[in-house]
Amino acid sequence: MTNQFDMFAQQADVGPRSAPGKVHPANPRKHQPSTAMSEEAMVRHLSETGRYRLLKKLEPRQVVAVARPEYPLRGVILDTETTGLNARKDEIIEIGVIAFTFDHCGNIGDVTGIYGGLRQPTVPIPAEITKLTGITDEMVAGQSIDLTALYALIDPADLVIAHNAGFDRPFCEAFSPMFAAKAWACSNFEVDWSSRGFEGTKLGYLINQAGYFHDGHRAVDDCFALLEVLSREAAGRLPAFAELYESSQRTRVRVYAEGSPFDMKDHLKARGYRWSDGSDGRPKSWWVEVGEEALEDELHFLRSEIYRYGDADPPMKRLTACDRFRG
Repeated sequence: MTNQFDMFAQQADVGPRSAPGKVHPANPRKHQPSTAMSEEAMVRHLSETGRYRLLKKLEPRQVVAVARPEYPLRGVILDTETTGLNARKDEIIEIGVIAFTFDHCGNIGDVTGIYGGLRQPTVPIPAEITKLTGITDEMVAGQSIDLTALYALIDPADLVIAHNAGFDRPFCEAFSPMFAAKAWACSNFEVDWSSRGFEGTKLGYLINQAGYFHDGHRAVDDCFALLEVLSREAAGRLPAFAELYESSQRTRVRVYAEGSPFDMKDHLKARGYRWSDGSDGRPKSWWVEVGEEALEDELHFLRSEIYRYGDADPPMKRLTACDRFRG
């Protein structure tokens, strides 16, 4: 097929129009065939100009039949699409899972399994969800998630990763008890993306700034995109997954500003506290999660600036990866 836009071919000379009947000497350059560049050469040429930023289509990793033994731990990257935002009343309509191996230093090994499944909810899919995900009522009609196939990937996992674990975990636990006792990590919250040069934490931003594009908002596609970003190495830095895994091993403390004065709510919000209405069994109060190393500083803030007496003893709960990100 003729190349309609060969921007790299040599340009042929364009001379003056010939007068009728006049013969000009042959131009030796005129009849040389253009030589098209290879894809690699085009990419290199455009990159070297400094005027272009190129994105490569993300190619999913292959599933291996036998995982390498030097990566003894098992991880799962999980993504869900749902009919809404409330895990107590909305439902999963798609789930995607990629199982992979890793070592104790947080180096990712092999992809060992993939599952993606649609599910028909008990209510029609809202129009805004279809617009966001591309999933229609016709696509999910009569569909159900294969719990046996899903369990085969989830059960052996040492760590379940979601890009918004505070969203995905409550939906997954409402869907099946297989998720309840697992250790979870959040790649959005537990990785310092800004220190790695990323301008945002949404998956689309991360994958684009890593030099890729993908078909977003479908569960398995998003899982592969996240796997690629987490495994990407930067100069002088461990992969983001190593940071995520290390973070998941630390205990964090949830501090409840129970009984705090109403007029202190904006002060608490500005410090990162969130409101709990008490409907999920937590105290009805503002709360925040901090690392053990920041606990004394947080208690000092509450006692000196919120309660304003030194003996204040706000409720606390220590959380491991098995406890965190529950609904």
